[in-house]
Amino acid sequence: MAEEEGWIREKEQILSSLENAKDLTGSLRLLSQQRALEHEMSGRNGLLKNTIAEGQDMVQAGHFAATKIQERVCDLQDQWAALERLAAARKRKLEEALALHQFQTDADDVDAWTLDALRIVSSGETGHDEFSTQALVRKHKDAAAEVSSYRSVIDSLQEQAAALPEEEAQSEEVRGRLAGIEERYKEVSELTKLRKQALQDALALYKMFNEAHACQVWIDEKEQWLNSMEIPEKLEDLEVIQHRFESLEPEMNNQASRVAVVNQIARQLKHNGHPSETDIKTQQDQLNNRWSQFRDLVDLKKESLNSALGVQNYHLECNETKSWIKEKTKVIESTQELGNDLTGVMALQRKLTGMERDLAAIEDKLGDLRGEAERLATEHPDQAKAITGRLAEITAVWEEMKNTLKTREESLGEARKLQQFLRELDDFQSWLSRTQTLIASEDMPNTLAEAEKLMAQHEGIKNEVQNYEEDYQKMRDMGELVTQGQTDAQHMFLRQRLEALHTGWNELHKMWENRQNLLTQSHAYQLFLRDTKQAEAFLNNQEYVLAHTEMSSTLEGAEAAIKKQEDFMTTMDANEEKINGVVEAGRRLASDGNINAERIQERVASIDERHKKNREAAVELLMRLKDNRDLQRFLQDCQELTLWINEKMLSAQDLTYDEARNLHSKWLKHQAFMAELQSNKEWLDQIQKDGRLLVSEKPETEAVVTEKLSDLHAMWAELESTTQTKAQCLFDANKAELFTQSCTDLDEWMGSMEGQIQSDDYGKDLTSVNILLKKQQMLEKQVEVRQREVGQLQSQVKALGQEEQDTEEVDGRRQLLEDKFTELLDPLQRRRDFLVESREVHQFTRDVEDEILWVQERMAVATSSDHGNNLQTVQLLIKKNQTLQKEIQGHQPRIDDILERSVSLLKDESSEATRGRLAALQELWAQLKEEAQRRLDRLQEAHRAQQYYFDAAEAEAWMSEQELYMMSEEKAKDELSAVTMQKKHQIAEQAVEDYAEAVHLLSKTSRGLVAEAHPESERISMRQSQVDKLYAGMKDLSEERRGRLDERLRLFLLNREVDELEQWVAEREVVAGSHELGQDYEHVTMLQERFREFARDTGNIGQERVDTVNRLADDLINAGHGDAATVAEWKDGLNEAWADLLELIDTRTQILAASFELHKFYHDGKEILLRIVDKQKKLPEEAGRDQNTVETLQRMHSTFEHDIQALGTQVRQLQDDAVRLQAAYAGDKADDIQRREQEVLEAWRFLLEACDARRLRLIHTGDKFRFFSLVRDLMLWMEDVIWLIEAQENPRDVSSVELLMNNHQGIKAEIDARNDSFTTCIELGKSLLARKHFASEEIKEKLLQLTDKRKEMIDKWEDRWEWLRLVLEVHQFSRDAGVAEAWLLGQEPYLSSREVGYSVDEVEKLIKRHEAFEKSAATWEERFSALERLTTMELLEVRRLQEEELQRRRPPPSPSPEPQQEEAQQQSVTQNGLPSDPESPPEGVVAPPMVNGDGGSKDPSPGSSPPPSRKKSSQASTLPLRTPDAGTLLEGNLHRKHEWEGPNKKASNRSWHNVYCVVNKQEVSFYKDGKAAATGLSYHGETSLRLQDAVCDVASEYKKKKHVFKLRAADGNEYLFQAKDEEEMSSWIAAVLNAGSERSDRSDRSEPPGSIPGTPVSGRAQTLPNESSPGKREKDKEKEKEKEKRFSLFSKKKQ
Repeated sequence: MAEEEGWIREKEQILSSLENAKDLTGSLRLLSQQRALEHEMSGRNGLLKNTIAEGQDMVQAGHFAATKIQERVCDLQDQWAALERLAAARKRKLEEALALHQFQTDADDVDAWTLDALRIVSSGETGHDEFSTQALVRKHKDAAAEVSSYRSVIDSLQEQAAALPEEEAQSEEVRGRLAGIEERYKEVSELTKLRKQALQDALALYKMFNEAHACQVWIDEKEQWLNSMEIPEKLEDLEVIQHRFESLEPEMNNQASRVAVVNQIARQLKHNGHPSETDIKTQQDQLNNRWSQFRDLVDLKKESLNSALGVQNYHLECNETKSWIKEKTKVIESTQELGNDLTGVMALQRKLTGMERDLAAIEDKLGDLRGEAERLATEHPDQAKAITGRLAEITAVWEEMKNTLKTREESLGEARKLQQFLRELDDFQSWLSRTQTLIASEDMPNTLAEAEKLMAQHEGIKNEVQNYEEDYQKMRDMGELVTQGQTDAQHMFLRQRLEALHTGWNELHKMWENRQNLLTQSHAYQLFLRDTKQAEAFLNNQEYVLAHTEMSSTLEGAEAAIKKQEDFMTTMDANEEKINGVVEAGRRLASDGNINAERIQERVASIDERHKKNREAAVELLMRLKDNRDLQRFLQDCQELTLWINEKMLSAQDLTYDEARNLHSKWLKHQAFMAELQSNKEWLDQIQKDGRLLVSEKPETEAVVTEKLSDLHAMWAELESTTQTKAQCLFDANKAELFTQSCTDLDEWMGSMEGQIQSDDYGKDLTSVNILLKKQQMLEKQVEVRQREVGQLQSQVKALGQEEQDTEEVDGRRQLLEDKFTELLDPLQRRRDFLVESREVHQFTRDVEDEILWVQERMAVATSSDHGNNLQTVQLLIKKNQTLQKEIQGHQPRIDDILERSVSLLKDESSEATRGRLAALQELWAQLKEEAQRRLDRLQEAHRAQQYYFDAAEAEAWMSEQELYMMSEEKAKDELSAVTMQKKHQIAEQAVEDYAEAVHLLSKTSRGLVAEAHPESERISMRQSQVDKLYAGMKDLSEERRGRLDERLRLFLLNREVDELEQWVAEREVVAGSHELGQDYEHVTMLQERFREFARDTGNIGQERVDTVNRLADDLINAGHGDAATVAEWKDGLNEAWADLLELIDTRTQILAASFELHKFYHDGKEILLRIVDKQKKLPEEAGRDQNTVETLQRMHSTFEHDIQALGTQVRQLQDDAVRLQAAYAGDKADDIQRREQEVLEAWRFLLEACDARRLRLIHTGDKFRFFSLVRDLMLWMEDVIWLIEAQENPRDVSSVELLMNNHQGIKAEIDARNDSFTTCIELGKSLLARKHFASEEIKEKLLQLTDKRKEMIDKWEDRWEWLRLVLEVHQFSRDAGVAEAWLLGQEPYLSSREVGYSVDEVEKLIKRHEAFEKSAATWEERFSALERLTTMELLEVRRLQEEELQRRRPPPSPSPEPQQEEAQQQSVTQNGLPSDPESPPEGVVAPPMVNGDGGSKDPSPGSSPPPSRKKSSQASTLPLRTPDAGTLLEGNLHRKHEWEGPNKKASNRSWHNVYCVVNKQEVSFYKDGKAAATGLSYHGETSLRLQDAVCDVASEYKKKKHVFKLRAADGNEYLFQAKDEEEMSSWIAAVLNAGSERSDRSDRSEPPGSIPGTPVSGRAQTLPNESSPGKREKDKEKEKEKEKRFSLFSKKKQ
């Protein structure tokens, strides 16, 4: 135990003494040591437990020192628990330190990355051309992606900081570090975006310059071509130049798009404020000017070209018109011989009517030529004579032709008797054609309602036909009267028309009947569709139910699902009748020849197929449900067997057979139990058989079934093993009796078996043989069971042999039984073989007889001579024969199996009858196959012939029907009927063309049948020749009918166009002649817009339509149409109406424009007035609550003023409009215009005044809040400065005081730097007061607060500065006094020595020594004189004591002021810096004995000396070398950061690193650790830093870390170092300064680290900041003189 306690105390001491690491490496090392300690503790724990267990055993054994042992054990356990807690706390502390150092390291890495990224994204390079800029854009894209991806690293750093301990996570260092990183990352992100924009702008700029250059090059090239181009005179050359201009147009369009791109880029760059905005604008203007000049040049050249082309085209048209007039003159002269009879008169009238149309066209052409001649003569005065001469020639020819025509017309008579009758005949034929077209409409109803509607319309047509019955009779009678007795060709043609009319009337009735039949069929079809939708709804419901039925996981659920499915199938059976009804109705319609028979058959087939699929799916689903039920039943059987096995396992595991009295009964019960197991083995076999059957039928259940069977077999094997074990145990308990009983039972059983095996009955037929085989199988199973019992006898004999000596009799009996049992096996096997052979023979005989019967039944079908009389019967017979062949093919394996079995069975001669039946079977089978093939060949020949006859009959029927249609003489009466007839004819014609392929295939089929010598070849050839003749005649009729229909349709089209266009012009004239001018601006605007759109549509659409109609009319006239005169009349009327419409439109447009201007002025005035009022309302009264609000309001007001600038433009525009309208109107209108103008101008002036007032108020309010913001910022800053002044810690030595003074001077510098801010703020306040601001009182109050606070801050700083100077005096005195006291103590032994010498030499030596001492004392005299002078603090203390003495002598004026005076004294003391810190007690600084000289022999010790513990800790961190002759002043670990590499170059790596620093004479070296310093291996190969002329001071401007000082070398390198506390920092600063000034004294290295080693009195102010005032040095000299008055006690010591 003592050893364990010692070990625990040792580890406690280690855990208590370990210090925290200063960097990440140290943390990892300490944590590794801690883990090693924990492993050691866990290994020691076992030894501790053994020790405690030994102690507990001794206590339990009643040891005489049990109480003490128990106490030691408890104490040891407590110590171990305390050690574990200490280790856990230490580990937690180390882990927290590791997390903090890891965070700092990661933060340093992030800082380094941020600086690198900042350097990259802050680059100002944007490339010198487009290619380099694109490269920079790609690089920047990668950099931006890296910046974006680095967000996750910073987020992880945030998470890492959040995982720190709460005090660390909430510390200023961590939070400041995170805030700095976040700020720099945001800066990098913003710079990334700015650089991206800059690169994009540069890329756009270069792209714009390149595009502009390319455009200018193209313009230069084309300008050179245009300038060198001359306009030719020949028409061919002009057309070549025109073609080149046409090719120039696409190029100009492309260049225009490029110019637009350049302008867009330029506008975008100028909008973004690009620095090269001037160059961009210059380039843009230059390109636009060049482009405009080029376009003007192109337009000029194109105009010249078009003018030259116009002259040449004019000459060409003059020639064509002159030729046209001469041709028409010849036509008129050729009609001199006509007019002798009716035929001639009618022909002459047709020609003259067509001539009038042509003359109208020629007259229009002459008018166009006159206008063109006038224009060209004006444009080309040099060619005016030739132009007018050509026009005079054409005019002369035209006048000559008109005179000739007029003369011919006057010579005609009035021979027009038949015209009226023919016109009426034409009208009736037109009605007849329209009615036939209406009846022949192919519109089919799509719904049942439409079918009923069409049937009603068709009935109305029947009534109309009946009404025309009387007109038809009159027309026939009149025709017979006109043509009676006339034999000329014209009257014969009229008679043919009357016959065609009669034929058309009869066809009209037939067509009505056909249409009636068609509509009836369509109505029936729609009824069928309605029923079909209902049936499909049933089928959809069934499909949904079938698709959403799931398999159950229980037997009950599976049975319920089966019942549900059966109910669903019952419902399907109920709906089947309806579905079958729809199917039967559809088939009935198809068989009746409905027009939609194919669609009906498709729907019927679809419904029937879906119904069958649903029926099959339902049956399949029912089968799957049953399969699932079988699976669930199998799983339930497995579960039941598992339960039974578990139950039997409990019985088998019962081994309670200790009592001998019931041992035999248990053995018997166990034998019964084993017999029950054997009998139930069939249960397992049955389940296994069911499982295999289930797997074979449903392979998807293999995994489940196999798993269940394997589990059952494992449980069964375990049960059998347990049973056998129990049987063996029971047998071992009663071996002899069991053996005897087993032998007896086996002997009896073998006796009964011998009689059964020797039977000679092997069966007489197949049934008896199968029965005997089943009995044989039962005997074999019994033999297997008994064989196992015989095998068990061997083990029983061995067991008896181990207990009894005489075993020969037992073994002999067993051997006898085994021999007898072996003799039974061979007869049993022979009997089984005989039975199997007998069953095979009987089975073969039955199979042969069955096959013979099957073949005889099919032979009658194969030899049938019925080949069918039509195509349907032949197809049915072929299908039956194919079914027979499939049956024969499927039956072939059975025949082959019988033949294979016959080879092995029919070997002996006794089977002759069987061989005969087998030969008969083979003969019948070969005959059946041959007859089936022959019948198939005969049926195929018959099928080909019947198929040809069927196709030929269909072709003849179709062509006969089409021929009747082609022969019809029906003529269209209007356009609709003409179009309908033409469409029908096109469809019929296309059908005829398409049918050519069918006729060709039919001919090819006939030729093939004849070539193959078909029995009906002659009949087939005759039938094919008839089909070919019929098809050729049908094509000829189709061509004739198409020509007649085309001519009729063109006339009707022109008639419709003319009628529609005249009606359209009339409607437009009504609109164009309206006198409505509008009631207000919106109304007149609407009217003007509508009329402008009306005029545009009228001009575009109307002109195009008029040109189209004229062109159609000219085409008909030129083609010599029969109604050419009517066409010319239509054309003239249309052109006149169109000219009138255009004149009306022009007049209406001018009137609306004048009305629009007046109403627009009224509307604009009203709108501007409303907008001015709205702006006045939107002008807010709020002046803002703070600076941000005021700035927002100012921006809003600037936006507001910018908005109203546009309003001012509108006001000026309104003034211009008023001036113009006043000049145009007079009277009340002019006065009203002037009044509206004055209202708007007055409101505008008021709005501008309100805006100016609002802007001034916002400016004053913004100045006020800016002043308040400056005051608030300065007040907060002064609060921070005052807190910083008051929060400084008390110094402990001279170096700490000097550092505090340095920091205090830094505060003074910051205060001085803020003077400008104070001046700005105060001047702003004074200016506000001078302007008599509305918040003058508040501003004045803020000014007073600011000046008071500033005075307070300066007073605080002055008080703190005086206090630091006092404390510096005290600590300097303490240090100098300590040195002096040490020198005095060193000289006291010499002075107290009584040695005077025993010889002259000794005396002389002593004299010399004393003289040296006196010289030394004279040297020290100045120091002692300086120490004798009183310090300022001592003088203040003396003054305070004197004031207290005077206060005591004076009578107190009142009791109340004393506490205040005491409080003031306490405050004075506090302000003078008397410390209350226990480390620097006031007794050691100021004491009365020191002043009076009555202090005894003891010297006062300075209060700044640190306690021993502090010395120890200081030595642990920075250990100076202890060898007095070494050159090293100080060494230790510090955190270092490299700030500057040169005077103006920042360091590339500015992260913090932990280095081992060694300060030598004139230099400082850096190492990784102490070992590296001992070996001289520098940190990263760095050279030592020279300290000559180096500057080392506290880094007061660095706020991120504490205890940081900076070192700046003469070569410009600057480093930051972090110490662990202020004392260590002071030591390092002093060491560096001493090493650099070459004044280090090695004898001072033995001084404690708390004081600056080797610092002389003259050099104690080296760490102080520069003096801020010239009088400071004089004050210090006076204080030095006062110090000489101190230490009068030293003279007493000399005595």
